[in-house]
Amino acid sequence: MSISELVIGSSKPKRSAAGGRLGLIFDLMRFALHDGPGIRTTVFLKGCSLRCWWCHNPESQLTEPEIFQFDDRCTLCGDCIDVCPAGALRIENGVLATDPALCQASGECVEACAVEARKMAGRWMTVDEVLAEVSRDQILYDESGGGVTLSGGEPLMQAAFTERLLAALKRRRIHTVLETCGLANPKLLRRISPNVDLFHYDLKLMDTAKHEYYTGVKNELILANLKLLADLGRPIVVRMPIIPGINDAEDDIAAASAYLQELGVGNVDLLPYHRIGGDKYRRLHREYRLPDLVPPSAEGMERLAARLRGEGFTVRVGGIS
Repeated sequence: MSISELVIGSSKPKRSAAGGRLGLIFDLMRFALHDGPGIRTTVFLKGCSLRCWWCHNPESQLTEPEIFQFDDRCTLCGDCIDVCPAGALRIENGVLATDPALCQASGECVEACAVEARKMAGRWMTVDEVLAEVSRDQILYDESGGGVTLSGGEPLMQAAFTERLLAALKRRRIHTVLETCGLANPKLLRRISPNVDLFHYDLKLMDTAKHEYYTGVKNELILANLKLLADLGRPIVVRMPIIPGINDAEDDIAAASAYLQELGVGNVDLLPYHRIGGDKYRRLHREYRLPDLVPPSAEGMERLAARLRGEGFTVRVGGIS
């Protein structure tokens, strides 16, 4: 179930993370099969320091709850306008318009909408509340070798909550995967690493200038943290999104291969670019920067995989980027 189909949210979201006792979750996906070994539950935490042009979860980027608007469901009844405490809604040119400068994402409009044309992305949860949800499938984890994956966004943006949740999962002997872009305090990575059974580590671009241009941040700390985890001997799968014309050139692949060989990291997932998240930008009143980009072909992905396999890597093709 996607976030477009899942209602997650509080009508009166709390604005404080309460010293790590609360986490802002935008999706909780059961029976996930592509986020680590076995059958898993993936917990998606809100907030990310990167702004990748190809991001398919734009609702993951900000650190506050947000509201999706589904124009094709809206009947223009006006109920949401009547309850909006900020006066952010109006009917304009035959459609419901939201003033993003006024919207507080308080959720009254979501509760008032009988046809679910407005949905909340972001719910404050305690560690115990998350544990209660994920523990429902513990027998499936045990039988399949699965567990819980923390994803985002960037889970380490909510460092204290993520640290608490990982420790609690470890106490329950639930296998953990942390999906991260690596932009984090190295001390935090050292501290949490014993409670992470497998790191899914994003490697987007090796060239620092290109990385900054396409994601908004430089990559020195990201590369240094990948080396740190490798030096600590932590299990790592490097996930490389393949974005045509951005990071799939010979120089890009060769640089990534050389760096991973230097670190001794041998497991790589190649994630082909897709357009699944395009509609989300419109529903969040944002611009999507790659509307005309064509996804890579299956043949092209296999050529990249074969090249890396020939250099000694264990490679899987699939998943989403």
